[in-house]
Amino acid sequence: MTTRRVAPTQLAQQLRDALTRLNRRVRQARPVGDLTVTQLSALTSLRLAGALTPRELADVERVQPPTMTRIVAKLEERGLVRRTPHPTDGRQVILAATEGGQAVLDQFERARDEWLASRLADLTEEERDTLRHAAEILQRLARG
Repeated sequence: MTTRRVAPTQLAQQLRDALTRLNRRVRQARPVGDLTVTQLSALTSLRLAGALTPRELADVERVQPPTMTRIVAKLEERGLVRRTPHPTDGRQVILAATEGGQAVLDQFERARDEWLASRLADLTEEERDTLRHAAEILQRLARG
């Protein structure tokens, strides 16, 4: 077997394209529901952070505060997010995912994992081992 050398810029393009396509396909494997990708992303950010102010959440999600206000309102309407007073700033609130919000995220993650696991099951043991090594490298790249 011969190994073909690939320039870092070409590899970057190939990886970006493959990761984008895989991510899009995994996102499509979510359960059918009325939550948008943007709402799911905001809910996930709250889960990861524990709690954020609306401004912090807008910054994390890279949207304008008025847009985040609408997103949070929809999530709160569905009982997926709760507001609590800010401990030091009476003008602010803290947002956090509710137990219901956590359960929705768990359901979405299970559906995505099941889809991906079924696709991985179709691969050879060697291919899965290669992907395991690639995942470790990608994690390292993501950490900076």
